[in-house]
Amino acid sequence: MPFAEYIDYDGVGLADLIARREVTALEVVDAAIARAEELNPRLNAIVYRTFERAREHAKHASPDTPFKGVPFLLKDILAQTTEAPTRSASGFTPDLPAPHDAELTARFRRAGLISLGKTNAPEFGLVPITEPKLYGPARNPWKLSHSTGGSSGGSAAAVAARIVPLAHANDGGGSIRIPASCCGLVGLKPTRGRNPLGPDLGDVLGGLVVEHVVSRSVRDTALALDAVAGPDLGDPYVAPPPARPFAEALRGGGPRLKIAFTRRNLAGEPLHADCIAAVESAAALCRELGHEVAEDAPPVDAAQTSQAFLAIWAAGVTLVIDAIAMMTGQKPSEDRFEGLTWGFYQQGKTIAASQYMMAWLQLQQIARAVARWHVKWDVWLTPTLGAPPLPLGSIDTAETDVIRASAPLLSYVPITPLQNATGQPAINLPLYWNDAGLPIGTQFVGRFGEEATLLALAAELERARPWDRRRPPL
Repeated sequence: MPFAEYIDYDGVGLADLIARREVTALEVVDAAIARAEELNPRLNAIVYRTFERAREHAKHASPDTPFKGVPFLLKDILAQTTEAPTRSASGFTPDLPAPHDAELTARFRRAGLISLGKTNAPEFGLVPITEPKLYGPARNPWKLSHSTGGSSGGSAAAVAARIVPLAHANDGGGSIRIPASCCGLVGLKPTRGRNPLGPDLGDVLGGLVVEHVVSRSVRDTALALDAVAGPDLGDPYVAPPPARPFAEALRGGGPRLKIAFTRRNLAGEPLHADCIAAVESAAALCRELGHEVAEDAPPVDAAQTSQAFLAIWAAGVTLVIDAIAMMTGQKPSEDRFEGLTWGFYQQGKTIAASQYMMAWLQLQQIARAVARWHVKWDVWLTPTLGAPPLPLGSIDTAETDVIRASAPLLSYVPITPLQNATGQPAINLPLYWNDAGLPIGTQFVGRFGEEATLLALAAELERARPWDRRRPPL
């Protein structure tokens, strides 16, 4: 299948071609591999290749799957697989495949998706950039000198460069939405408990982390959610079941929504002019489509939110490193980690159990306040980031002082962690590019359990202002 044809199709489109026998799954996988071999040396998006296994899977692709034979990639955090190591971009993690697939990996495979390997990420997913010491920086297809965002930066770069139409991603503070914003993609963070983390994990960081994909089309995102959503045996909690398949929400003709938008961060401070322009443009488009739009924001104590969030993150990093040490017999030492990772590890060791529980109590109080605010508003529209995609090297991951290092991170990522704290679904949409040719995402936040509302609105906006015609200058 020639590049010129392959890159024009999203995952649903490729699956349809395969189902109609216009191409074979192997031809599509070969096209993806050829594109990866051409572009990955410049992008550094893929860090483990399973190309030959992908070809073998393509030869035996099941005919009755929604993504039959569609090329895919797994992030190097979670989504463990027996076919490649999952190291969380840390040299402390053994360079070995998992003994069994994660439930999510198995569901991706049962949906017909064929993984080509693992994608680049920052060490343990800690920062909103993808420049780990272990693998080196991933590069943004729109401008190779700039960041892909993080932590699902390798996945986002590969999708934006049209190596694959969609790829696995996860999100504990914006890690689906941030790279989707930087790379001009659709990035849905589902409701807490929507997608499984088993069989090895009940939740991650108390429920801050959720799993899904980044993609170029709303329909790929919706169909992927239908394919993998739902509880696994023994899950500690589950999201409310949808009233109908998520893909059915895309048909149009839904009710007009009450949408609030903001130009500011949680502390009420204005953001970068490009991000303000992007959210104002999105608000105007929603108004043109008949939605009720006004400026408003939920009552949130920004300092309390960030302090509680960082305490939970630090405790989580300490847990992960100590768990790896216990399982492998290694001893953690500063020289084995990046500076910021070590700083979080040391900080986590100082957090008492009562402090950890108090941090969650604070976030749960914030979640209730936000939920009460959403009684009035169906959707909250925000900038996804506080600034355009950063040049590579802008954030110092060698810094060991967590407080000093966190200030620029919180400035760059001013809103997305809130939805991880509240558990709400939120989606980045690529509706705006700045004068430098870089995508500037906008985030739409829905009520808990209401991904269908966001997907319906996203599909309407996609029809009104199609973004897939834009191509990175590779």
